[in-house]
Amino acid sequence: MPKIKTRRAAAKRFTVTGSGEFKRNKAYKSHILEKKTPKRKRNLRKAAIVNAAEYARVKRMLPYA
Repeated sequence: MPKIKTRRAAAKRFTVTGSGEFKRNKAYKSHILEKKTPKRKRNLRKAAIVNAAEYARVKRMLPYA
């Protein structure tokens, strides 16, 4: 049985926590920042956990995570 290839794009975007969840960065932080409030931009800096609905998809992209 050959080894499964990891999706490199996913490997750059997700990291695995100790409990096996996937950590991700939030979107909407790259441009058009003037109209966004400082509070909103500050909260976008924080990492988030991948939703349970998307967990299986990310797990399939990262077979050795």
